Amino acid sequence: MTDDNWYLLSAPAAWGRADRAAFTGLARAVSESQGGVGADVEAARRACVSAGQASLTAAAHVLCDLAGQGWAVRADGDVWVLPEASVDDPAGEKERIRRQELVKRNEQLSQPSVRRFVTAMEKPREFRGRFVSVFSLMRDGRELSAALEKAATRSGSDPSTLRAVIDPYIQPVATGERCQHTGLLLTDIWRYFRHTWTNYYATTPGRTLALLVRDRAAPFHPVIGIAALSSAIVQISERDHWIGWQPGPFLAGLVHEPTARMACWVAGRLERGLSELYVDDLLQDGLYWPSLWDSPTPASIEQLVKEAEVRRRDHHRFVRRADFKSRSKGDPAIWQQRAESDLFRSKRCLALADLLRARAALIPFLSPKPTSNGLRKALEDPQGKRAIVAILRRAKAESVGTEIADLAVCGAIAPYNAILGGKLVSMLAASPAAVRAYRDKYSGYESEIASAMAGRPIQRRTNLVFIGTTSLYGSGSSQYNRIRVPAEVLGGTADIRFRELGRSKSFGTSHLSAESVTALVRLAEQSKTGVRVNSIFGEGVNPKLRKVRAGLELLGWPADMLLQHGRQRIVYGVNLVGNLLPYLVGAEEEPDYIFPSEASNDLEKISSWWMQRWLARRIQSEGVLAEVSRHHDDRPVSHGARVTLPPLPDPEDISL
Repeated sequence: MTDDNWYLLSAPAAWGRADRAAFTGLARAVSESQGGVGADVEAARRACVSAGQASLTAAAHVLCDLAGQGWAVRADGDVWVLPEASVDDPAGEKERIRRQELVKRNEQLSQPSVRRFVTAMEKPREFRGRFVSVFSLMRDGRELSAALEKAATRSGSDPSTLRAVIDPYIQPVATGERCQHTGLLLTDIWRYFRHTWTNYYATTPGRTLALLVRDRAAPFHPVIGIAALSSAIVQISERDHWIGWQPGPFLAGLVHEPTARMACWVAGRLERGLSELYVDDLLQDGLYWPSLWDSPTPASIEQLVKEAEVRRRDHHRFVRRADFKSRSKGDPAIWQQRAESDLFRSKRCLALADLLRARAALIPFLSPKPTSNGLRKALEDPQGKRAIVAILRRAKAESVGTEIADLAVCGAIAPYNAILGGKLVSMLAASPAAVRAYRDKYSGYESEIASAMAGRPIQRRTNLVFIGTTSLYGSGSSQYNRIRVPAEVLGGTADIRFRELGRSKSFGTSHLSAESVTALVRLAEQSKTGVRVNSIFGEGVNPKLRKVRAGLELLGWPADMLLQHGRQRIVYGVNLVGNLLPYLVGAEEEPDYIFPSEASNDLEKISSWWMQRWLARRIQSEGVLAEVSRHHDDRPVSHGARVTLPPLPDPEDISL
C-alpha cells in the first residue's frame, strides 16, 4: 500500500505474459471508463475470462466490481485500486450506499428464475370465486389516505378511530401454509415483498422466524410490512461489549465479586461440557478414559489435538456433502453416525482437549467443592483465568445462535412506509407475541451442532431474550431511532427500547457480484490445498466469506482491505429481560422478562402506542397523506410495494 491508500493488485506468480497483459489491459480500460462500464471494458473482461485461467477470471470480475462500486483504478505497469471515500453529507452517503446495494439487487432481479417468480405472483388467479394476486395484498393508498384524513380530525378525542383504519397483527410465516384471503403461500408473499428492498435477498443459515405484519382493517388483510428474526452473528463487538460477555469485562466483574454461585457455575459448565460430548469411540481407541477427567495430563491433551488435526485433514480429503444433508431427526443413531464422522470427531477431540485443559487448571481451586475463595484464587492464576475465559466462550457459543437473534429484515411496504409503519413493524418484532412465536417454532428443536457433538438429540433453550439489528445506512435517521414501548403499555418492569450500541465494521462481500463470488469460490476449491471449505454446517461460520477470502489470498491480494465495503452501520440492541448476562451464560436458569410474556393483547397495546406516539402526529401533514395516496392498484399498477424489475439488456446491443 502506498501513502495515499492505493492498494496493489499484484499478478499471481502462475500468470504468464499473456495473462498479465490481459489483466493490465482490463485495468487500463476500466481506469479510462466511467464506473468500470463500457464496450472497451466488456471486451477486455471477456479477453480475461476466455483465457480459461481461474485466477484471471476471478481477478477480472473483482476488478470490474470494485470499479462499479466507485473504487478508482490505476494502471502504470502494475494495477492499483483506491477505495471510494465516504461522503460527509448524510443524504449523499445514503445515496452512495443505495447505489452500491442496487448493483447486486438488480443483478438478482435479472435472473430468469426470479423474474418468473415475480411474474407468477402478479398474475391473477381465481380463489374462492374472486380473482386475486399479490396486488390484492397491497393496500390502495387513495383509500387509506382518505380514511386517515377523516380519522385525523377525531383521533385526538377518540383514538379508536385510528384502529378502524389500521388494525395490525403478526402472522408467522410457516412453510406450506397459505394465506386464507388469497391462497398464496405465505413464504412466497414474504419473499415477494422482500424483493422490494434496496439490498438483495439472501437466505441465512440457522434459525429464521419470518413474520408478516398485516392489517385486518382492510379487505384481504393487506401487508403492512415484513420482518425476520435470524440466528445472530457470532461476533459483534458492539453488542458483546454491551451485554458484558467479552472476556475483559466479564472477568473484571468476577474479580470484583467472586461469589460461590459463580464458582459453582464454572465447575458446572465443565461437567456439562463433558456430558454433551460423545466419547464412546474415544474410549475404544484409548484417547480418553474416565479417570483422565480427575487427572488430566499434557500428553493426553496433546494426543487429542493431534487426532483432531488428522481427522480434519481426512474430512477435507474425503468429505461428501451428501453425507451431511438433513435427515430425519429424533433418531439417536443418526446423531451417533454424524458424531463419528471425520469432521465431528475432529471437533469433539478439540472440545475434549479444551475441557481437560480447563479442568487441569481449575482442579486446584474448585475441587472438591467450588467456593468463592477458590474462584478468587483461580482468577489470580493465569491458567485459571484462561480456563474461565474458555468456559465463557463455550457458554456464549451455545446462546448466541439460540436465545439471541438478529432482526435481519424489518420494514414497512408502501403505502404504510410513509406513515412510519417501519417503526410499528420494529416494535411488533420485539413484542411478547414474537417471543412466543419464536419459542413455539423452535421448542423441541434438535440443535444440529450440539446433537452431532453429543451423538444424541440435544435441545437448547428457546427463550428469545435479546434482539440485535443494524441500520442499512450508517448516517442520518433510521427507522429504529427513538423506538421504545414504555413499561406501562404492557404492564412490565422496563421499557422495550432499541438502544444504539455503536457502529459496525464495514466488512463483508455485499459489494461483490455473484460472478466474482463464484469465481473466487471456484479458485479456492481448485487450489492445491484442496477444498478447505465445503459449506457444511459445522465446519465454521460464514463459509462463503471464508471461501471468498481464500480466493483473494490465492491471488496475493489484500483480502482484509478488499472485503471492506465501506458501509458502516448503526448497531442496535433490544434487551427483553432483566437478567440478561446471568441468563445467557447459564448462571440463571429462567429469563426474567421485562413484560408479561403470555399477555394475549400485547399486539393491540403496542399498536395503540404506535398510533398515539407516531401515527396521529404523522397524518397531520398533507404531504404525508399525498405520498400515501399516490400508491394505487389500478391497471397499470403504480404501487410502491410492487417489485420493480430492471430492464434486461437488448441482445442486439451485446457485442459477441
